[in-house]
Amino acid sequence: DVEEVIEYHRMMQDFEPYPGRGYGGNSARYITPDIYIDRRGGEWVVLLNEDGMPDLRISRYYQKVLQNASKKDKDYILDKLRGAEFLIKSINKRRKTIRRVTESILKYQRAFFDLGASGLRPLVLQEVADDIGVHMSTVSRVTRNKYVHTPHGLFELKYFFSAGVRQQDGEDMAAEAIKSKIRELVQDENKKKPFSDQAIANFLKEAGVSVARRTVAKYREAMGI
Repeated sequence: DVEEVIEYHRMMQDFEPYPGRGYGGNSARYITPDIYIDRRGGEWVVLLNEDGMPDLRISRYYQKVLQNASKKDKDYILDKLRGAEFLIKSINKRRKTIRRVTESILKYQRAFFDLGASGLRPLVLQEVADDIGVHMSTVSRVTRNKYVHTPHGLFELKYFFSAGVRQQDGEDMAAEAIKSKIRELVQDENKKKPFSDQAIANFLKEAGVSVARRTVAKYREAMGI
């Protein structure tokens, strides 16, 4: 009867049309790289991703408007034009800074691009800032939420800055490089008899990497291993 139809209709409106939606977690986040680093002719090159970036310029229309504008309107338009020119110069300067920072990272982290994560060396923001002649805060700002596509994967520029762990020979080794070696050991271990933190530290020592057991534990926790 009509009452039942109305009731069933109300019930159907409460149904979930996509039953799996409650179990899917957050939506996937897709990252478009800001920079590409590729090997061309045996050399590594830095390329800015400018797909979809318009070539900004000021319309000539305003030059015509200025010819017949009153003094008040002319002052207003000129003020806005100066603001537009400043914005365009700032954007172009930012692009150049991103390129220079990336080229400096490439210079310091050349072994990473040749070998992968195991080739990472310790690097701090100040080194890059001194190299390109800008303030450290500029490097920090430029590398935040900026991603680079490399033959070894997609990385945030911040990834290439890592503290060093002092080795027996007096040299420092990047923490990320040590994490990479730990990851390789765990991937190859017998899952029924996994390595302890001390065993991993011993294996690393045999490979010439000096790291304490507690450091191994800290790195494994940070990597979710």
